[in-house]
Amino acid sequence: MYSFSPKLRLYSIVFILLGAVLFGAGYFMNHGVDDAQIEHMMEAVHAGGNNTPSNSSELLGPQDHAAHLEHATMQFKNQPLAAVHTVAVFLFALSCCALFFYSIQNASHAGWSIIILRVMEAVASFIPWAGAVIIIIMLLNVSHIGHLFHWMDPELTDPKSVNFDPILFEKKTFLNIPFYVVRTLIYVLGASFFAWKLKSLSKKVDETKSRKVYASYYSWSVGYIAFFGFASAAWAWDWLMSIDPHWYSTMYIWYAMVSALATSIAVIMVISVYLKKAGFLPQFNDNHLHDLGVFLFASTMLWTYTWFAQFMLYWYANIPEEVNYFYGRFEYYSWAFWSILLFNFAVPLAVMVSSSIKRNYTVMTTMAVIVITGHWLVYYNMVMPGTVGPFWQNITGLLTNLGAVLFGLGSFIFVVMTTLAKLKLIPEGNPFLHESKIYEYPF
Repeated sequence: MYSFSPKLRLYSIVFILLGAVLFGAGYFMNHGVDDAQIEHMMEAVHAGGNNTPSNSSELLGPQDHAAHLEHATMQFKNQPLAAVHTVAVFLFALSCCALFFYSIQNASHAGWSIIILRVMEAVASFIPWAGAVIIIIMLLNVSHIGHLFHWMDPELTDPKSVNFDPILFEKKTFLNIPFYVVRTLIYVLGASFFAWKLKSLSKKVDETKSRKVYASYYSWSVGYIAFFGFASAAWAWDWLMSIDPHWYSTMYIWYAMVSALATSIAVIMVISVYLKKAGFLPQFNDNHLHDLGVFLFASTMLWTYTWFAQFMLYWYANIPEEVNYFYGRFEYYSWAFWSILLFNFAVPLAVMVSSSIKRNYTVMTTMAVIVITGHWLVYYNMVMPGTVGPFWQNITGLLTNLGAVLFGLGSFIFVVMTTLAKLKLIPEGNPFLHESKIYEYPF
């Protein structure tokens, strides 16, 4: 039975409090900036003759100074909500992907992974917490308190308005507030239900050792895989791609999902190694670490393929409506754009190819942390350019993002490790447990 370390608990609480303080400071500083200061920032951005918009929707509507100032003000004021949105969607996605990876193990009757199923359950326990934050963000946006989603402005789909946007008018069957609310609730409540159901069935399998209960456990795992296949695609459209409503990519849903999947495997690896080193999970050995490493390496390379395919096709086509998505990221977020490739492709490729390296606890834990950092940057790069635009290079942007990350990290550690302390680390009732205990990679 795992016991939540008082030291680790203290760290998580310190992260939560420090994150709240930093975010609060950034929030109040952000709301204390007046129009004159924002106008100065806007002029500084364009001083070098760079007028590349960070969102293609900026190309429509009035193009005078007042309209540009209004848009710049909205982007700057978006900093706090965009920071929270990035972290909440990132943590929700990785928690759902952990449950997806967990369900795949059950549906495929995998034997090697049984001793770390409880780790996957614990990571998935964060789904309702991140989901609750996403629902709050949704309410702020649909009530027009927040302005992360350009398409929610009713003037854009009014043919009589000076701000009329014909592209959004054609997309309003899908991009409309009531349908968006319904879809968000389906994603959050559905994933939360499956996390609860699978956890309860797993516990019941341990208690009863019944084949009938295990069959139900298997069926619900398959059900979640089907739900996840729909939901992960649709929430990528709603929560991420619709930030840039003129742009779309058929690779985007894979890009966002595989990024979260790689992160979830990295998180599972870090927690499993921690439990091993702390003496709570001695059954976890080099062979299990190796297989997690294989999945981590495979998912990072799959993500690289989706990154290249999405970028190369739009760059080659050179259609202004499409490549503008990348122009804004080149001009204003080049540090994030290229760091993503370094953390998620170059370093993993250079380090994790060797099979023997995948058995090294120190190296693989380090790689897992690098991958987690790199994929947070992926989500940052998906959210910030379309919501905040070029107005991130200031102290308020730093404080709100750092605060949101620390608060999210502390909350994640606290919830996941508290859940883990309430679970039996070894699922004794699982029929494949013995296979997991004696598992040895054959090569």
